[in-house]
Amino acid sequence: MFRQPLEVADIFRACGPAWRHAMAGHLSLGQLKVMSAIERCRSVALGGHVLRCQSCDHTQIAYNSCRDRHCPKCQASAAKRWLDARQADLLPVDYYHVVFTLPAAIGDIAYQNKSMIYSLLFKAAAETLLTIARDPKHLGARIGVTMVLHTWGSALTHHPHVHCIVPGGGLSVDGKQWRACKPGFFLPVRVLSRLFRRLFLSKLDAAHQAGELHFLGPHKALIEPPTFAALLKPLRRQEWVVYAKRPFAGPEAVLAYLSRYTHRVAIANSRLIAHNDRGVTFTWKDYRDKERTRKKTMTLATDEFIRRFLLHVLPHGFHRIRYYGLQANGGRAANLEQARKLLSCAVPEAPEESAGSGDDGGNNTYVCPACGAPMIVIETFARGQLPRAPPLRIAACA
Repeated sequence: MFRQPLEVADIFRACGPAWRHAMAGHLSLGQLKVMSAIERCRSVALGGHVLRCQSCDHTQIAYNSCRDRHCPKCQASAAKRWLDARQADLLPVDYYHVVFTLPAAIGDIAYQNKSMIYSLLFKAAAETLLTIARDPKHLGARIGVTMVLHTWGSALTHHPHVHCIVPGGGLSVDGKQWRACKPGFFLPVRVLSRLFRRLFLSKLDAAHQAGELHFLGPHKALIEPPTFAALLKPLRRQEWVVYAKRPFAGPEAVLAYLSRYTHRVAIANSRLIAHNDRGVTFTWKDYRDKERTRKKTMTLATDEFIRRFLLHVLPHGFHRIRYYGLQANGGRAANLEQARKLLSCAVPEAPEESAGSGDDGGNNTYVCPACGAPMIVIETFARGQLPRAPPLRIAACA
């Protein structure tokens, strides 16, 4: 199995114990669990199985995955399963990508109120899209939205935003027509931005009045209503960032995009360059650099790298992929059936299961890396155990 020269797990194994000791009392149980899972992922600590090729007798040891959603090594198979399940939801129309971003001042307090503020971000962004799309002055239709939360910037800073994938049209209010948006244009960005700002701040203010927000350290004074109102006042006047990209080049491009975004973690192992006495060096994109190359390298002290990585651990049970409108779980099947009827299209065929390494615990066939033939499990070993040595092959006597 291919392995990156440097992985987040290597950094955690080398420096995690000392860092946890130094930060004792300042880490959440969720952060500690994520570190432990990444350190143990695909190692003897989680057990595994021994595979043998039925054709060439090639033998291979495969260790079990941690399956933690924050682990850089465990997301490819999870994304593949999710995409296979979503294949049938695609419609033969243009799809648009819209991004809603929280201002830095809100991002600062979001870290201490992750569940609340991330949920408000989802609700305000979804309500904004559904409201403007339903307005007869714009589209006059009920649309469907798939939303994915990302909490990081390219440099691992705390930067909460949601990526929205939206079909370029929707069902009329009475459900008897399919109303498509103008070619190459979904909804006006400025209108989306201002409604999003109003809805989010209104929901945030209501949460504060209900005592649902908590503030610690330098933000402790925000518990007082006048101080909190002073924080929100300039945010009511500034323009909030809502970005709408050009439509995708067909449903296949939507799937390719989603495969990169739905199960992404704060940093992929492929971005890591080196780990030494200076710290951790990795690549990042500087989107503010309009003239020079955006792809750059950054070196962070190891302690700071670990701290930034753990900023993005989500609360237990928090759903980072959500569906609204026509794609809400309750009525998705009926809504999509009606949309296909109006668009005169058939249900997409379910993708065939492809052969894979099988380390995701699914039903995929194990494939021999030497000859491509199927491999079978000849032994399993439990957590903390090592596989037995293979039996000696004794040549037959002449």
